[in-house]
Amino acid sequence: MEYKLDKGAHSVYALQYHFVQVVKYRKAVFLDNKIIDFLKQKTKEISTTFDVDIINQECDTDHIHIIFKAKPILVIPKYLNALKTITSREIKKNFPEIKKKLWKEMFWSRSYFLATTGQVTLDQLKKYVESQGEKK
Repeated sequence: MEYKLDKGAHSVYALQYHFVQVVKYRKAVFLDNKIIDFLKQKTKEISTTFDVDIINQECDTDHIHIIFKAKPILVIPKYLNALKTITSREIKKNFPEIKKKLWKEMFWSRSYFLATTGQVTLDQLKKYVESQGEKK
């Protein structure tokens, strides 16, 4: 089983995540490429300050998917809160017309989806762990 690993001073890790954030009440606000490009750029800027690497990101009309790679020291709630707060504020500031589509000017839903992603499947990992006990 081969991993693409990252290294820290005292750790070796492979931490990738899939994050999905939905616009409040699923309002379709990502219809203009200017807004989408702006959101993606802001996401990259914010991520850089948290030492997070964006692997991929894409928008549908009412949500964004972000696949990112992070170090074990990342405080995930703080990072996600920064993403939501800053992108909401900056989009509303730079695209004031979007406020007409929102509910009480709330941009993002409070809830989100976050999952770890692996370089191998869960079944492959289970088999690997089980095989470690067979070597005795």
